Order: sequence, then C-alpha cells, then structure tokens
Amino acid sequence: MRVLEHHLKTNETRWSGARALRIVIAGGSGQVGNILGRYFHARGHSVAALARTSFQAPWRIVAWDGENLRAWVKELEGADVLINLVGRSVNCRYNAENRREILESRVKSTRLLGEAIARLAEPPRVWLNASTATIYRHALDRPMDESTGEIGGHEANAPAAWKFSIEVATRWEESFFATCTPKTRKVALRSAMTMSADRGGIFDTLLRLVRFGLGGAAGSGEQFVSWIHEEDFARAVEFLMAHDEIDGAVNLAAPEPLPNREFMRTLREAWGTRIGLPSAEWMLEAGAVLLRTETELILKSRRVVPGRLLSAGFPFQFPSWSAAAADLVRRWKTETGK
Repeated sequence: MRVLEHHLKTNETRWSGARALRIVIAGGSGQVGNILGRYFHARGHSVAALARTSFQAPWRIVAWDGENLRAWVKELEGADVLINLVGRSVNCRYNAENRREILESRVKSTRLLGEAIARLAEPPRVWLNASTATIYRHALDRPMDESTGEIGGHEANAPAAWKFSIEVATRWEESFFATCTPKTRKVALRSAMTMSADRGGIFDTLLRLVRFGLGGAAGSGEQFVSWIHEEDFARAVEFLMAHDEIDGAVNLAAPEPLPNREFMRTLREAWGTRIGLPSAEWMLEAGAVLLRTETELILKSRRVVPGRLLSAGFPFQFPSWSAAAADLVRRWKTETGK
C-alpha cells in the first residue's frame, strides 16, 4: 500500500509540477471545452483548442474541420494531453438526419484523431476521449459503476427510442479503443451532466425553470439524476491525466446521484423558493416537440457513480447536490448580476 501511495504521489508531482503542460482540446468551443480551457489556462498550462469556428479565448484557437488531416495535426506532436470533446449536440429531435450527424460527428472525429496520432513521432502521453454516462441502462434499482454497471439498450421498461443514445455511446467507445496507440494511454470519460454557472448550459436551463416557478418534478420524479460540478469535472480530468495506472472507461459523476424530485427541490431551496410546478410526462412530450428536443434527456434514470475515481482516492469538492447547487447559484448570481 505504501509503495502504491508513493507511486501515485510521485506521478501527480511529475504532472502538476513547475513544467507547463501542452494540452490540446478537440471540440474546445463548447461549454465543457471552455470549462477545461479556463481551468488549465489559469494554472499556467499551454492550451490549444481545435474548433470549426473562431471564438474569443485567452488560449490559442486552431482551425480544424473534423474530417481531414491538415495543419492542426502538428499541434499534437509533442503534446502532453489530447482531450477530445467533439460531437454534435444531442439536444435536438432524433430524426434521421440528426441521428446521422450525432453519430458520425463522434465516430469520425475519434477515428481521425487516431489516424493523426499514428503519424506522430512523439504522440500525446494520454488521450482522454469524451463518452457519456447515458451508456448505462435506465436504472432505478441500483447504482451503475464501471465494473458492475449494465450497458443499456435492452430494458423492458424504457422506450425503444432511447436505444439510439446507447448505440451512439457504444460505437463511440468502440471507435476510440479500436485505434492503435501504443505510446498513448487512453481513457473514455463517461460523463454525467456537467453543471456550471455559464449561460446557456444545463444548469442555466434548470435554474430558469426554478426562477419562473416551473422547477417541480419531471414526470414521476423518481428517475435519478447524475451530475458533476464543473470544478470536480476539471479536477477529475487533471487527476486522470496524472495517474498513468488508470485507463479504459471512467465515470465522471458525483458520488451522490438523486431522484429528479429531490434534485429539483434542492435546487429550489438553493435559489430560495418553495414553488415548483411539476410537469406531467405528456406535458414534457409536448414541450419536447415544440423545443425540438427529446424527453430522454429528462426522463431516463441515470444512476451513475464514480467507482474508479473513488477507488483511486479522488477527493470530490462537491459530492452532494445541496452544496453544489448552493455554490452554482451563488456563481450564477455573481456572473449575471442578479
């Protein structure tokens, strides 16, 4: 045990010492990309975001189209870390065209990055590839960790339409682990919803419902919500970068998922209101059509826990939703001036 602890501390020191790391974030223009960009830039690391469109940031933005090996490949030569977050948003209706774009944007970009790494003399030491906690089955009965969690798609109590997300997640991970990268360690980030105070994110959307008195239970309210605070998400990514002994799939979620009814009640308490009108399932279905989205994002029970992070000794700053919600509401008020 002492030998293992010494190894882990030595490894963390080597990664988090005085030397600035070169970190490349593919798909760095989205909410999660900005969270990681801010976090690592603030710690003095060199960050380069590969993005289709230009945006304002204090770190470098490098053009890429996600389809061709071009000048962006040189950003990976000698880099310490590659983080791939590329993927079309799933916040849409699952028609044929959107399904194709959702799947292809993930699989093709992952394969392309694998091809790029294969050409390098000095490839990144670690490749962290986005995945999703949605890969697990609709779970009301027990938590899903990496060793005992059940991959979804065959649940008798889940709509057939939910199988698409499982297909995307499994094919995404298959394309990632199929790439041959003998010099590059690979970790699939099975992330829960990342909660941040940024405008336009999932927390901002949920808080808007609470502010307007609509933040009650969704459907039965029994479905579990898995989440992770933005600080713990970035810190967990940093932790995985430092721990060479960890590879494969890792759940990035707070250790305390909770039913939707409790989740929304806690958020209302953090905001300072007791009123929260519930939404029946039929209302959610109608609203999803109008908003061009899918009710799976709200009604699927994601009871995911971070087994491997906890076993490795990762210390969560926000393990409970009550503390996280209070912190995020405070940040949101500060940033918006409300």
